[in-house]
Amino acid sequence: MTATQSQSDTRIPTDIADWLTERVASYLDTDADSIDRDLPLAEYGLDSVYALSLCGDIEDTLGLVVEPTLAWDYPTVTAMAEFLRAEVGA
Repeated sequence: MTATQSQSDTRIPTDIADWLTERVASYLDTDADSIDRDLPLAEYGLDSVYALSLCGDIEDTLGLVVEPTLAWDYPTVTAMAEFLRAEVGA
């Protein structure tokens, strides 16, 4: 870790979409390869409890504070990953 690199930078996954896909798959107790990144998460049966859990995972892993409506504002893995990449880069 360089002197200018914060400790939180070391936690950020290289590919946020891959990380999100893995998280969703773990909630569904399935393989990440079965997750269509462009299918709304609600189609997988992920409800508000899972959405809040995902927000907590995002906050813990990426160091971002996100609204509990994140899964409704960005309903697919692809959309959410694009939003989060922009937030991490800001």
